[in-house]
Amino acid sequence: MSDKSSLILASKSPSRQTLMKNAGLVFEQHVSNVDEKIIKETFLKSGEISDLAMILAQAKALAVSERFPGAYVIGADQTLLFEERIYDKPVSDVDARDQLLALRGNQHQLETAVCVIRNQETLWSVSESSYLTMRNFSPEFLGKYLAAEGDSVKTSVGGYKLEGLGLQLFEIIDGDFFSILGLPMLKLLGFLRSQNLIET
Repeated sequence: MSDKSSLILASKSPSRQTLMKNAGLVFEQHVSNVDEKIIKETFLKSGEISDLAMILAQAKALAVSERFPGAYVIGADQTLLFEERIYDKPVSDVDARDQLLALRGNQHQLETAVCVIRNQETLWSVSESSYLTMRNFSPEFLGKYLAAEGDSVKTSVGGYKLEGLGLQLFEIIDGDFFSILGLPMLKLLGFLRSQNLIET
């Protein structure tokens, strides 16, 4: 990649890719391959759990930035916090069901972090907190939801996506919709304009 103003998304998230494409951004997508499990285990021994999303976002962007000098690399991550516990992406259908049952009828916090790194230097970063309350859905609805969503419930923390059937799990959503989907797009676009990476 020779174009110094090239934009890279350091994430394999289909949701983030869609958000950026829909906004008309021209970018490449490269996975960081950082070991998130080790980062989480190390950080949570001494750090604040609400800061974890930014630590992971920066780790991803730094890893990709090292491979693509001069590029503007966007790193992002989300953590779901409920009752002093961090929820990871479900590893199985059973895990997804258990997560949704735990969150049912309760409010949880979703931390969304994004940063832009160029040549191993953080140029910009922002974190957004959203608060989502799930309704007390029936066991029948949960069963139909899991059957309809299939393996996609294992691709996002909490086992839901607001851009699809997952919206029906909720009764109150307090936060930026784009951030909940994976990227605080308005703030990100504002930064990209400030760097003359997109039209002002």
